[in-house]
Amino acid sequence: MRKLSTRLALVLLVVAALIAGPAAAQSLNVDIVGGLKTATPIAVVPFAQAGGAPLPTDVADVIRNDFNRSGKFRSLAKSEIVETPSKGADINFATWRLLKQDYITVGRISDAGGGMLRVEYELWDVNKQQSLLAQAFTAPAGDLRGVAHQIADAIYEKITGVRGAFWTRIAYITAVGLGNNTTYSLIVADSDGYNPQVVARSRESLLSPSWSPDGRKIAYVSFESGNSAIYVQDITTGSRQLVSARAKGINGAPNFSPDGSKLALALSYQGNPEIYVMDLGSRQETRLTTNLAIDTEPRWTPDGQSIIFTSDRSGRPQLYQMPATGGSADRITFQGQFNANASISYDGKQIAMVQGNGNVYRIAIMDRSLGGQLRFISPGPIDETPSFAPNASMLLYAASEGRRGVLYAVSADGLVRQRLVLADGDVREPAWGPYRQR
Repeated sequence: MRKLSTRLALVLLVVAALIAGPAAAQSLNVDIVGGLKTATPIAVVPFAQAGGAPLPTDVADVIRNDFNRSGKFRSLAKSEIVETPSKGADINFATWRLLKQDYITVGRISDAGGGMLRVEYELWDVNKQQSLLAQAFTAPAGDLRGVAHQIADAIYEKITGVRGAFWTRIAYITAVGLGNNTTYSLIVADSDGYNPQVVARSRESLLSPSWSPDGRKIAYVSFESGNSAIYVQDITTGSRQLVSARAKGINGAPNFSPDGSKLALALSYQGNPEIYVMDLGSRQETRLTTNLAIDTEPRWTPDGQSIIFTSDRSGRPQLYQMPATGGSADRITFQGQFNANASISYDGKQIAMVQGNGNVYRIAIMDRSLGGQLRFISPGPIDETPSFAPNASMLLYAASEGRRGVLYAVSADGLVRQRLVLADGDVREPAWGPYRQR
């Protein structure tokens, strides 16, 4: 059984071994599960197209799906849209009030010349009959999905006051094939699973992808040389650097500091797995923990001042926090027999984790602003590796369904889940990337 913390299980297996002695990416199939009747109703009218060949992307559909998976909005079904205005002057507000819509988005797409398209949209408050937002984008037809995500982001922020995170990317690991014929790939895709691109591919395991704060690089663990090694790879150029390949023990669990200058990692070349910080400029390592227990899965807090990590020093895996410069570590989780795989929200107020009780492992979120109040957002029985979106409105996690691994993108309240699954193979180890540059 693929236990809940893949990284922690790997650490345990490698430690035991040490003691004993010496192409194009598959697209993910996507479906949205659940919904919230009290979410804000919004109509996204199909965008009018001024002539030309049919477009490869239905912009309104992408926006509608973004809203539905957010948990904050409930988009009117396309089949229930009875009028198709393309600009504010054409909106019959009485119709949309009868349909009980709070907001309406209308738009149009036209030829901008030179192989480019012009996409215009408007957001209106139905009850106030007031224009809230109007923007235009110019892009090639192949970039229409990105334009749609940016429109959804702008509308989300206008209504909620929180920056949207639809125009972001996710990283994950796929495993296709059986036994010695398995191929592992590190994939980067849009936040909704579309447009997958292979970053790295290996016949040996790939683990623990971690985004740099500027979204240009990914650190990950590869076993291609026979032992674990940590690489940092540039997504755009494909160039990569080997940053840690100690021949003895584990090189694992890399995590970029908020300023991108350092990596926190778990290394075991001096004995048990311990937490280290590496300066990427000088490659100098600073050891932070010294303990007979297993210390792993370090995560920087958003202010860069602390590191939260997993340790079994209390007998079972729990989360601890310590200064990023070293010092004493304080235990921060006390509910549940097992807590690991921390992901920290952008403001540091929420910590997502895998919590285990008995043989059931679920994703829980601890709200530190509410005295450590805990809520579960996944059903189990074997869920792992949570990763917050940059605005903490959603998060990714991996789940085992039978013998295969799938991903879920879930709203922070747990009421809407988007299932992402490979037609052939497993998908696991998700990591949600940072905001893109506007």
